[in-house]
Amino acid sequence: MYKKLPSQVNYPELEKEILSFWKKNDTFKRSVNERPEDNQFIFYEGPPTANGKPGVHHVISRTIKDLICRFKTMQGYRVERKAGWDTHGLPVEIEVEKELKLDSKEKIIEYGIDKFNEKCRKSVFRYKKDWDILTERIGFWLDLDNPYITYKNEYVETVWWILDNFFKRDLIYKGYKILPYCPRCGTPLSSHEVSLGYKDVTDPTVYVKMKVKGLADTYFLVWTTTPWTLISNVALAVNPELEYVFAKTADA
Repeated sequence: MYKKLPSQVNYPELEKEILSFWKKNDTFKRSVNERPEDNQFIFYEGPPTANGKPGVHHVISRTIKDLICRFKTMQGYRVERKAGWDTHGLPVEIEVEKELKLDSKEKIIEYGIDKFNEKCRKSVFRYKKDWDILTERIGFWLDLDNPYITYKNEYVETVWWILDNFFKRDLIYKGYKILPYCPRCGTPLSSHEVSLGYKDVTDPTVYVKMKVKGLADTYFLVWTTTPWTLISNVALAVNPELEYVFAKTADA
């Protein structure tokens, strides 16, 4: 016989009871250790950056991850869920730049790249406690005691080892792709990084005259939406399939 459920359920308290039961009985570790080692389902947490506080969107994505891991566990797989921390990227550097009031690459170099990197290393775990609390509170089972950390040498060397193996197996090729680029940072930007400072702006357009070689007082009238490139322009692009007209100005 099942225990009759009350009509009024205090769900937050019920959640705390379940979490307390799991913690007391070490349920997560048992769910891993009681499955055979030769029947594994490998899961690595797509690592968040702990220099910012977690948000509701993290709960949604982690719920889906946890759902898959629990499903594979119920199928009899040994699912060792390894936590991770992303300690690279512009969000980390931007946070430190704001803290140190550095608004240019020159100021970062003047401050000292080694000191700047050390500040970044400390910054990445600023809100780790908040992340750990959230992880436990939403019932997301992860091995938080043995995480992989992207700035650690063993992680970096592992990535290089993998790339080396790909190269030796002829699985790496050189291609070309248009990407947003930050000239100040000297690095391509992901869509996420672009969105951190994206805003709609009104840019100027200009009309300029380009002298036609061999003809006196004759010019191409050019319209451009990128006037800042004019100093490096060396030629015009014209279309042989289009009709161009001569026009006289009033004072010609």
